Amino acid sequence: MKRLLRPRRPLIGLMTAALLATPLFALSPAAAAAPAPALIPKPVSQQTLAGETFTLQSSTAVSVVASADERAAATKVAEQLSAQLRRSTGFAVPLANTGAIRLSTDGASSLGAEGYQLRVDRTAVTVTAATPEGLFRGVTTLRQLLPAKADASTTQSGPWTIAGTAISDSPRYAYRGTMLDVSRHFFSVAEVKRYIDLASLYKLNKLHLHLADDQGWRLQIDSWPRLATYGGSLEVGGTPGGYYTKADFAEIVRYAGERYLTVIPEIDTPGHTNAALASYADLNCNGVAPALYTGTNVGFSSLCVGKAVTYSFLSDVFSEIAAQTPGDIVHLGGDEAHSTPHADYVTFLNKTSTIVAGTGKRVMGWHEIGDTALPAGSIVQYWGTDDTASRDLARLAATKGATVVMSPANRAYLDMKYNKDTPYGLSWAGLVSVEKAYNWNPSTLIPNLPASAVAGVEAPVWSETLDDIDKVEFMAFPRLPGIAELGWSQPSALNWTAYKDRLAGQGSRWDALSVNFYRAPEIAWR
Repeated sequence: MKRLLRPRRPLIGLMTAALLATPLFALSPAAAAAPAPALIPKPVSQQTLAGETFTLQSSTAVSVVASADERAAATKVAEQLSAQLRRSTGFAVPLANTGAIRLSTDGASSLGAEGYQLRVDRTAVTVTAATPEGLFRGVTTLRQLLPAKADASTTQSGPWTIAGTAISDSPRYAYRGTMLDVSRHFFSVAEVKRYIDLASLYKLNKLHLHLADDQGWRLQIDSWPRLATYGGSLEVGGTPGGYYTKADFAEIVRYAGERYLTVIPEIDTPGHTNAALASYADLNCNGVAPALYTGTNVGFSSLCVGKAVTYSFLSDVFSEIAAQTPGDIVHLGGDEAHSTPHADYVTFLNKTSTIVAGTGKRVMGWHEIGDTALPAGSIVQYWGTDDTASRDLARLAATKGATVVMSPANRAYLDMKYNKDTPYGLSWAGLVSVEKAYNWNPSTLIPNLPASAVAGVEAPVWSETLDDIDKVEFMAFPRLPGIAELGWSQPSALNWTAYKDRLAGQGSRWDALSVNFYRAPEIAWR
């Protein structure tokens, strides 16, 4: 049932291929010290170590220091690094008890679970963190300190050097995500892995999958099998769709988890549900199933709020999804329910939130759910365009104890066109240049929303016009790294002029990774 990814590039797991693309180094006293490359996201602290340069040599090995309960995960990070280095350098890069590249979870506890320290001098490269996740974040930084060709999927020529540097780093926000809409157009497991690889390179830690909408239901549900087999059969334009079996979804969750992205599954309710309504007549108030929908209009569908079967259906669906999702968040949608009377909407969301919370997961939904009863720990996703009504709902949610993830459509929606000539995407939220996507502050975007209520940021990619991963990459890059920096780096580090210079240096790395990125004319790519 899954569309095959057409041949386009070696897919070894970008992060396995890219993250791991960190070259190994060894003593090189003769190498000239060069300034360290500019990094995205910008670290909290970085110092140049003058006169120090490390060079990866054919004898370089990677070593791991970790407690017994962390050793397996820390070793997995090291193995990813070693595998990519073998690929790009042609060296053996073994794991060993001692090595010039050292990964250690014995330290940096003050920097939190994702924080790390990285030091490069002429004798060693050392990444120290309190957790394997912190090691992973440090390795993504190490990657960027290397030549772009270190990300290649085939053997390249050296030398493999890195300038001496000392970095101490940790994230601004705990939630830093991106969303991929697999409902309007379906993306294969391989395509989702490709996107995971790219997102993880910039220290994002949440992958929000929009799994159900009017155009398609994309996840196998054993208790309601026609959701996938019938409701997932088409996509926008009427072309064949597809769905993820439970094994497929488990593979996505596993792959994302090894790159420290938590999968957040979304089943949008009570609107955006035509695929479900078409699959089961009983879910409709009149008992008649509508036809499958392959257009792009919104707001016309609704689950039947007054029927008991609606809630047994949702209980089954969310229970199965929760059991497949190790993360603590399930997204229930809640947006654009224009066909659901407001009183019914509130009744429905109050019941559905209780169902989700009953699975042991935190409730997440679009900002419209701010007008309903919110279980403890709820997260509201703001997607407004600076309009008063959307901001009011986000502020209302905060008064109820919810936190807010910032995804303003006129800044963070990566499916918005860059300019009027962009060949894909939409423009209902405006044109979103690379600068506009970067040049805003999540903590001050909504006036009178306490900064403490802001959980982080997320960059959604809606797929009405994006039918393959090449087009997704074109719309996401170069804007996604900017959203990632807003989520990771300190406010004092956020400066467009300095950022666009750092961004310019990413182009050669994306070329090495075969990323189909938009070469924005305002960036002096190098």
